[in-house]
Amino acid sequence: MTDIEMAAIAGGEVTLHDARQKQRWTVALESFEIGVFAITQQQAAELIGGSAPHPLRPVGEVSWLRAVRLCNAASEWEGLDPAYTFDGEAVSWHVDSDGYRLPTEAEWELACRAGSTGPHYGPLADVAWTSADGVSSPQDVGLKLPNLNGLFDTLGNAWEWCWDFLDPARYDEDRVFRGGGFADDAWSVRASTRRGGAPRMSHDDVGVRVARGGFDAVDAAQGWSARADLHRATIEGPRPLGWTPRRASDA
Repeated sequence: MTDIEMAAIAGGEVTLHDARQKQRWTVALESFEIGVFAITQQQAAELIGGSAPHPLRPVGEVSWLRAVRLCNAASEWEGLDPAYTFDGEAVSWHVDSDGYRLPTEAEWELACRAGSTGPHYGPLADVAWTSADGVSSPQDVGLKLPNLNGLFDTLGNAWEWCWDFLDPARYDEDRVFRGGGFADDAWSVRASTRRGGAPRMSHDDVGVRVARGGFDAVDAAQGWSARADLHRATIEGPRPLGWTPRRASDA
């Protein structure tokens, strides 16, 4: 299989922002690894089957559930302990596993920002494929400039699935994707933008970038907690939308 090139990300703190709920929260992270590139069509075809008409483009039309299975397939290929187990479509993350997995939201944002504090880690035209480029599909990975972590296309080109729920109180099983896609404008292609979809949803501009790193915990790691998910799912009262609006005054 084509190697998955990984970058080491030092631990640190990242402040997450939900513009719709007008909330900010800070997460302390341990060190981890994340893909230098999004998983390509060729890599996905080698791991889980399917066609690769454009081998170096980020794989699209990949649901969250398929992305999780891709992570396990990559782990098995390299002889690593899979990070996930399945009970039907219910997925459990074994946080002590050293196998490939989806990044948490906090990991993704820390890796994407690479020390930057603005919405973009560089001039958007130089670092991201967006609607301003006038392209009609994702482009080959690695053609724009990387961020200071050496990661390509974390902004633009294709959204990337994360492990976390979008808002379990409002959207049940919906999972987060981050980063923006080739058809999105500068408002959506930002380091803090949160969007999401159902685990079976797929779209041509939603793909996956894998992470690695195991932690000494049972049901919590890197800004995610199973207990917090359960708590949010049982909150009574008005349900916020939970993702970044397409236009707002508090960006």
